[in-house]
Amino acid sequence: MFRQTISFALAVTAALFVTACGGSMASTPRTSGATGMSSTEDATITARVKTVLLNDTQLNATRIDIVTANGIVTMSGTVRSKAEEQRAIQLARQVSGVKDVKSTLQVSGG
Repeated sequence: MFRQTISFALAVTAALFVTACGGSMASTPRTSGATGMSSTEDATITARVKTVLLNDTQLNATRIDIVTANGIVTMSGTVRSKAEEQRAIQLARQVSGVKDVKSTLQVSGG
């Protein structure tokens, strides 16, 4: 229950942050690269991936950082095992909007 509450709070915070940083209400979205994906879409994907990871009971995602650019999710930080890394990658790939997942996660037996 605590993990779900934290996950929800993170998702809401990310959504509010994205809204607050949006600047003007121009009708043309900001884009981040040739694909035309907006920074808002990337931030939404990041929030969704973090939420999915934090809600998963098989991994400890508190030490995993997520960055999304043009729909490509990059994970960094530490995990307890190679299996945990693979689980995190698998879950991230299932999130709507994710085009690819890259990992620089380090295994730290702790």
